[in-house]
Amino acid sequence: MLSPTERFLFILLVAISLGATVVTFREMIQIIARGQGRLKTDDLPRRILTGAAALITQGSILKNRKITSLFHYGVAWGFIFYGLVNVVDVIEGFVAGFHIPGVLGDGYRLLADLFSVAVLVGVAYLMVRRFAFPAGARTLSARDNVKMMDKARAGIPKDSLVVGLFILLHVGFRFLSQTFDIALEGSDPLQPFANALAPTWTALGLGEQALTFGFHASWWIALGLIFLFLPYFPYTKHAHLFMGPINFMTRPDRPALGAMETIDFEDETIEQFGVARLTDLHQTHVLDAFACIMCNRCQDACPAYHTGKELSPAALEINKRYYLRQNMSDLAAGGEDAPHLMDYAISESALWACTACGACVEVCPVGNEPMFDILHIRRDQVLMQADFPNELQGAFRGMERTGNPWSTTEDRLDWTEPLPFDVPTVEENPDFDVLYWVGCAGAFDPKGQEIARSIATVLHAAGVNFAVMGEMETCTGDSARRAGNEYLYYEMAMANIETLNEIGAGDRRIVTGCPHCLHTIGKEYEELGGDFRVLHHTQMIADLVGRGKLRLNGQKLEQVTFHDPCFLGRHNGVYDAPRDALAQAGATLLEMERNRSQSFCCGAGGAQFWKEEEHGEQAVNHNRYQEAQSTGAGTLAIGCPFCARMLDDASKEAEQTMQVKDVAEVVAGAIS
Repeated sequence: MLSPTERFLFILLVAISLGATVVTFREMIQIIARGQGRLKTDDLPRRILTGAAALITQGSILKNRKITSLFHYGVAWGFIFYGLVNVVDVIEGFVAGFHIPGVLGDGYRLLADLFSVAVLVGVAYLMVRRFAFPAGARTLSARDNVKMMDKARAGIPKDSLVVGLFILLHVGFRFLSQTFDIALEGSDPLQPFANALAPTWTALGLGEQALTFGFHASWWIALGLIFLFLPYFPYTKHAHLFMGPINFMTRPDRPALGAMETIDFEDETIEQFGVARLTDLHQTHVLDAFACIMCNRCQDACPAYHTGKELSPAALEINKRYYLRQNMSDLAAGGEDAPHLMDYAISESALWACTACGACVEVCPVGNEPMFDILHIRRDQVLMQADFPNELQGAFRGMERTGNPWSTTEDRLDWTEPLPFDVPTVEENPDFDVLYWVGCAGAFDPKGQEIARSIATVLHAAGVNFAVMGEMETCTGDSARRAGNEYLYYEMAMANIETLNEIGAGDRRIVTGCPHCLHTIGKEYEELGGDFRVLHHTQMIADLVGRGKLRLNGQKLEQVTFHDPCFLGRHNGVYDAPRDALAQAGATLLEMERNRSQSFCCGAGGAQFWKEEEHGEQAVNHNRYQEAQSTGAGTLAIGCPFCARMLDDASKEAEQTMQVKDVAEVVAGAIS
């Protein structure tokens, strides 16, 4: 128990600390409030459970660096439990003889001891990895070609050191206080680690007075560090401990991982389209900067960074964070947020290197969404600055004038000519059950046309009553939206929704071979009033086989590896249907190391298909093709016409014999 003087000093320390903490935490809240929109707080009980689950599970941390993640679990769970430990320690210091009674007390002491060691071992491992091994240091830094504020590049290791030392000292001295207490009061088997260390003090000849001093000093240091550190919390990456769960709890409910919000072009009060400054970001993306743990897992998953480009999603968030650190008080007070994000947070090359694959969003353990920052900055560059890669001009013009980014005026039904059966249009077959949305690639790209014919063959063989739109079909606008031309997307989306409603598509199923069309029509048109049920062709195939409508010869035993398209898998969660379809067609699947939610991009997304790839060490499609080739499979199966084109090009450039086929082509070849 504390003496009266110690109690007074402790209360004074707490009062000073909490006063300073209120100031810095209030500044953090005020800065987040300067963002656009509002953090989501509807359906609060569900959201609180989401935040609590994120706190306990630590998000998606186990998906990568599994050994390191296990150590981090020990640190995280231990530090969470230490919230209770600190409260109990304070009560014990003020209330003579207080202890948690009975079985609860026994369990508490055991957990406190085990978690203390777990935290100390975990932090020691993380610090050794960070500072002693070059590989670990490289993982937690960015290449020199990545734009990063000088203070950020120098500050990241300092921040890691400050946080690591704080945890080591806080938990370490609390653990020591228990060893002194056991040496004074007697053995306690329910604190096995502290109990094992306690005899060291008597072996060193420490008497009762020295042990009592050691206990009090350790108690003071352990709790004093908490109150000294609290005001500094918002300035460090340690804020992720609570900002991460808040991030998960308050971010928008998206119909799919990468679904974007639509700009209201009818609102004449909007003066800024897209994001120029940090305060133009939605509040959830300002919060991202405070939640970032600077672990660089998003950077590891990014196909642009992995192939040597200037883009690092982690650097973007870290630059935002350090800009906030340098300007916290001024921004919180409403000061001018003058610099453009491209002045300090991201380079032009990095901005246009993003493939919108969503890997950074999917892998982040604290719920950050750097991909959206990039796509929103692109909106500013296109709509406000008219500053974007020249190659995109052709795709934009094609979508505006001919309804397709290929800028071709060819007939949208030319792809059907080699087929031995007629493909009916909605005018010819108004009572269709299934609308086949062919997509621009299926209509105009040679590789896409082969896929379109295979899908039509499958539907015809299964006796599906289907129709296509022919010349009534136009581009969904996906490429325009991901390239930042939101107004062009809006115009195309509204026209398509009107046409689809006119032909009664809202009451029927829509099937498409393009995951981008699947995503845009099925998940993003909804915000504009388009309510459509869209299936990927592999889902339709699995359904047809399951209902006995499609009979396949499963005796071919072809060795196949499957590339998960980003917009089919990661964005929309379709992983099993294409694999089931391949298995039903007799394929033996050889998985690539990066598969399903960790699949590597083909390089076409984010409107990359329509422009030159940004400078780097390797082309994204070549990297992915090499991985596919390493499986030893003879066929690389895909489920997206853009992936087909990119990986087929990579195969030809590598002068290899590996066949690149859509799942529909494999299935069509196995039809009995």
